[in-house]
Amino acid sequence: MSASQRGTILLEDAAVLMHQHLDGEQHVLRLQAPRCAHRAVPGSFVHLRCAAELPMRRPLSIMRADREGGWIELLYKVTGTGTRALARAGVGERLSVLGPIGVGFQPDPCRPRALAIGGGVGIPPMVFLAERLCADPAWKPLVLMGSEIPFPFRVRPSSILVPGMPDEAIGCMPLLDGWGVPSRLATRAGYPGCFDGFVTELARVWLRSRSAEQLSETALFACGPTPMLVATARLAREFALPCQGALEEFMACGVGGCAGCAVAVTTARGPAMKRVCVDGPVFDALSVFPP
Repeated sequence: MSASQRGTILLEDAAVLMHQHLDGEQHVLRLQAPRCAHRAVPGSFVHLRCAAELPMRRPLSIMRADREGGWIELLYKVTGTGTRALARAGVGERLSVLGPIGVGFQPDPCRPRALAIGGGVGIPPMVFLAERLCADPAWKPLVLMGSEIPFPFRVRPSSILVPGMPDEAIGCMPLLDGWGVPSRLATRAGYPGCFDGFVTELARVWLRSRSAEQLSETALFACGPTPMLVATARLAREFALPCQGALEEFMACGVGGCAGCAVAVTTARGPAMKRVCVDGPVFDALSVFPP
C-alpha cells in the first residue's frame, strides 16, 4: 500500500440491498457500505469476498457510490468460481468489502469535454465518472460503450442529440440519458440502435467531426480489455489528446503487498514497474501503451 493511501482502505461487513440479474450472466450488486461510499472516486474499486467458503477476494470496479445513502453499486460478469458464487448472494446477505482502493480518474478543468470509453466490464467506471461530472454544468461528458454480449441495461433511443455521430448510433444507456449525459453504443453483434464496429472506431468517427477548438478542450478516459485500451491510446496520439486508462489485472492481495499486478510504465525517470491496485488502476494510458 502506498503511503498516500494508508488509512483510506477500509474493511466493511456490507449488506446486500439489491441484486439485479441481467442477460449474458451480468449482475448489478448494491451494497450498504457507507464508509466505502463516502471515499469512493471514479476509477476506484473494491476487493470483495464473494462467499464465506472462498478466501480469495475478487476486484470489482465501483459503478456508483451514494454518499448520503451509504451504498455502492458494482456491475460484474460471471467468469469463474468466485463470481458464480457471488451471483447467488441474496438481499440481506452480508459480504466482506475492502475498499475503496486505488488512484481514480483526474479530470482537467481546462479540458471539460470528457470522452469516456468503456468496453464490457470496463463500463462501470465510465458510469461513475459521468455521474460525478454531470453534477457540474461546466463539464460536457460523452460516454461511449462497447459490448459483444447484451448490454447490462435495456437499450433505447437517446433523447439527446450528439452532433457528429453516425445515423445508426441512436441507442443509449437510459440511466445516463436521464442524467442529461449523452451516451452511444457500439457492437459487432448486430444489436439495434448501435454502431456496427468497435467502440474505439465510433470514437474516431466522432473525434474526426470535432473542430480544432473542440479537440483542444477534449480528454479521453477509458476502461476495458487491453486491446481496447491500446486502441484508445492510439486514438489519443492520433488526435493529440491526453488519455487516462483504468487497467484490468489479476490481483491477489489488492492492497499492494504482493505486487502480482505490476505493469511496466514509462516515467520521467525511465521505465518502472507499477502496481495496478494501489499505484493505479488509473494511469496515463500513453505511459503504459507505447507507440
